Order: sequence, then C-alpha cells, then structure tokens
Amino acid sequence: MEIATAAEEHFRMGCGHLAAERAPAALEQFRTAQRIEPSNACFRSYYGLCLGLAERRFDRALELCRSAAREEFFNPILYHNLARVHLSFGFKAEAIRYLERGLLIDPACSPIVQELKGLGIRRGPVLRFLRRGNPVNRWLGKFRDWLRAGVMPRPAFRA
Repeated sequence: MEIATAAEEHFRMGCGHLAAERAPAALEQFRTAQRIEPSNACFRSYYGLCLGLAERRFDRALELCRSAAREEFFNPILYHNLARVHLSFGFKAEAIRYLERGLLIDPACSPIVQELKGLGIRRGPVLRFLRRGNPVNRWLGKFRDWLRAGVMPRPAFRA
C-alpha cells in the first residue's frame, strides 16, 4: 500500500509542476511515478506527455501516450494528453482528431472543451454544398449562432 501512495504523491507533484508549466520538473515526478507503478496507464500517459514537452522525444512520447489510451480507452484525459503531444510538435489535425475522440467518451470534459476553444475550431457551413463565404451560408450561420446563444437578432432596418 505504501508503494501506491508514493507513486500517487509523485503523480500529484508532477501535475502541480505541469500546471505551472514546469515540464522538466514534472517529467522527473512522472518518471518516478511510472517507475514505481509501470502498469498504471494514467502515469504512463503523463510521463509520455512530459517526455514530449521537456525532452522533445516525439516517437517515445507518442508510443507511451498511445499505449495508455489503448489500455484505458474510456478515459478522455488520456486522449487529451495524446492531443497535446501532437500539438506540441505541430500536428494540429491529428490533435483535433484525438480531442474529438475524447469528447465522444465524455462530451463535458472541460480540459478538452477548453483546448478546442483555444484552437479556435470553426463549425462547418450550414449548407455544406455551398461555399463558406456564400451570403446564404453566412446569414444562416449567424442565425444558428443567435439561436444557440438564445438571443434574437434585431432587424437591420426600421419601418
């Protein structure tokens, strides 16, 4: 029981360092947690993430994060870590794919939702057979946004 507690303590410390954007310090904590408890997929995923962020070892980071996501395919945070590795190396399209996969598991996962908002992903055009810049698509898109926000548009002119 003492070993698991030590691994969790290193993991918590690593999460604190990662939140403070101190990836090298977080890497050491996650590496220790991973060594103590190598079968824990969450520890493996965070270790892989920090390996990519701190040491820029993309192949190894990707291998660790993918194996963790395969093992615990129901954990959206592991897909978020996998996406963060891809983003740190400039693979935005692949990262978005993993973020969307994480949202399929838990649509309310706030770290994934915040990450997608930060990326500024655009919704598709309302009428997909028309170009995005078509005036009809633009007007329908604005109307869709008004409906989602619960705000009714004011008329552009007064009679």
